[in-house]
Amino acid sequence: MEPLLRWAGSKRRLLSRIKAYLPSNFTRYVEPFAGSACMFFDIEPTRALIGDLNSELIATYRIVRHDHNAVAQRLAGLGRSRNYYYYLRALQPRDLMPVDRAARFIYLNRFCFNGLYRTNSKGDFNVPFGRDHTGVLPSEEQLGRIAIQLRAATLRNCSFEKLLPDVAPGDVVYMDPPYSVARRRIFREYTDAAFNATHLRILRQWMDRLTANGILFILSYADSSEGRVLAQGYKCEIVATRRNIAGFTSKRRIAREVIITNRNRV
Repeated sequence: MEPLLRWAGSKRRLLSRIKAYLPSNFTRYVEPFAGSACMFFDIEPTRALIGDLNSELIATYRIVRHDHNAVAQRLAGLGRSRNYYYYLRALQPRDLMPVDRAARFIYLNRFCFNGLYRTNSKGDFNVPFGRDHTGVLPSEEQLGRIAIQLRAATLRNCSFEKLLPDVAPGDVVYMDPPYSVARRRIFREYTDAAFNATHLRILRQWMDRLTANGILFILSYADSSEGRVLAQGYKCEIVATRRNIAGFTSKRRIAREVIITNRNRV
């Protein structure tokens, strides 16, 4: 199943490599850094625990799950327009009805620059209008399929530190955290409170805790000094993927990612 949203840093091109580490059977799929949740929608688990710090993202998933028909009706009346994009962007989501709030989020995500989600110091979404080739708004049929799959998931608006204590043996945890790479500018932050070295240390502690509890994890990250610290003592594979530079399809480069797992240790 295709994900509902575009998302900067999505691992859609690496799914086949990441899925190779999934066991044939597991009780529940857990993803604490959801974003577009492309792995969740691709493997379609029957039980899942999905979390993200982005409150608008989680609210949108909940609203689509509850009433995808109403969201589809709102989206059907919206045409692609630069002026309308900026009109919607200027609205405060807290002032909108839930269905309008979800439609706004999906519209902005589909037509913004490079699938970014970024806010200013006031918490206002501030990504500019995108260029061509951003796709079309999802159909009612697609939203229906998305809604059915979301009903398999418990959705939580929280940090990874608050979600991971709820995992249990039999779960499989896939983690794709924001990058915190010292020598690289990462233009994909949710807020001014960026994922940083402290978060990485906590994440590494959780990797060891999951392993000690016999819980399988798979983690994807930039091939970097930070990524190698995360990988220390675990099985890892370095893979290449194509990335757009500054979001323009005419400018591409090959990026290296590391896939880390404790599969052979649990």
